[in-house]
Amino acid sequence: MEHSVLIVEDDELLAGNIRTYLERKNFEALVCHSAEEALELLQEQVPDVLLTDNSLPGMSGHELIREVSHRVPQVKPIMMTGYGNIEDAVQAMKAGAFHYLTKPVALAELKLLLDKALDAQRLEHKLDFYQARAAQDAGLEALIGESAAMLEVKSMVRQLLDAESRMVDAELPAVLIEGETGTGKELIARALHFDGARCKGPFVEFNCASIPAHLLEAELFGHEKGAFTDAKDRRLGLVEAADGGTLFLDEVGEMDLVLQAKLLKLLEDRTIRRIGSVKERKVNLRIISATNCNLEQMVQQGRFRRDLFFRLRIISIKVPRLYAREGDVLLLARHFLKLHGRRYGKPGLHFSSEAEHLLQGYSWPGNVRELRNMLEQTVLLAQGDLVTAAQLHICPTLVEGEHYRTQARGHGPGDGEPDSERDMVIRMLDRTDWNVTKSARLLGLTRDMLRYRIEKLGLVRPDRHH
Repeated sequence: MEHSVLIVEDDELLAGNIRTYLERKNFEALVCHSAEEALELLQEQVPDVLLTDNSLPGMSGHELIREVSHRVPQVKPIMMTGYGNIEDAVQAMKAGAFHYLTKPVALAELKLLLDKALDAQRLEHKLDFYQARAAQDAGLEALIGESAAMLEVKSMVRQLLDAESRMVDAELPAVLIEGETGTGKELIARALHFDGARCKGPFVEFNCASIPAHLLEAELFGHEKGAFTDAKDRRLGLVEAADGGTLFLDEVGEMDLVLQAKLLKLLEDRTIRRIGSVKERKVNLRIISATNCNLEQMVQQGRFRRDLFFRLRIISIKVPRLYAREGDVLLLARHFLKLHGRRYGKPGLHFSSEAEHLLQGYSWPGNVRELRNMLEQTVLLAQGDLVTAAQLHICPTLVEGEHYRTQARGHGPGDGEPDSERDMVIRMLDRTDWNVTKSARLLGLTRDMLRYRIEKLGLVRPDRHH
């Protein structure tokens, strides 16, 4: 038998009929004749559904539902009532009932209602699973780094969480997280949610640059059936899905001006209107946004609303780029090496001293994301426990800086494609008469980084090649 139902009914004949019917439908059916007896049974066994009469000797069905909802909230209560009026149904729902049935009970209707209750229970369990999985390593402990820049960020997050824990109302301030791509802005948003007052609610993430602008509104605010050509059904938007929790808007600078106005209304009124609907709905959520754009500059250029900018950045957190986090590169690299090693069944991996030197010397234009992804490939291809410098697949040609990009391009007429790494390094060394320090500076690399490239490529100064 797959599911169990606890029947609480003082009419023994009715209780027996319901039990017989449910057992034929492959349910495990338990019967109690009073609420007090049911509460005793619940100490030893927890059913999937509680089916109770309203009028019971002693404690009423409403009181039983209220008590069960408090003790075992995973149980779905269904009320049976002989009155069949709206007031009785409303009282049952307020007590925590999933639904109600009027007597005489139609057994086929009861079966449909039980199926709905079990479907809702399965969905809740699924959501709880994903919520719990999302919460793993999602708090402050996930913000790895001991550099001064990172300690400042973590201190600010702690201060904000501490202040929010003492707030009288539940309307938490909007937070804007600014930083380059790959710096870990999402981790900070997750820390604010899962270590904060709304940790029991949903954390809904949406990248504003991930879908075309004309689809953003329907994705965020939902739509009614027939609102537009492809709207074949009513659809809940991400804002409503985040009700009671946090909505994280990544790359918020990519949002167009029309949608910016609707986001501003949401922040100010806490109401939304689905596309095709005339009814506004109240929502209770916290908004955290993130961007790698210069929003102040976009405001000056008229590409981002000034009022929305100030509304989003009640709290502003700036995330440092990885190269500015002195000492954190090795800390993160060892963490990712262990993480990927465990994933690919290669425990015990460690860096050679040359590899660590190389990791510290590189400027990491892709920040933490580049480091993590590069080390996944390194671990995947590793043959032994020792990871050498030659196994680190870094991309020095991606180092940022306009001067470097200029040097990385060919100088011939119409030549606009980057040269090979070997040709680029040789040309720069020849230009500086093989002055490694000066060449490294022009290329945007450290001196040690360039020395490593020279050795790896097997380059030798021409006048010494004898």
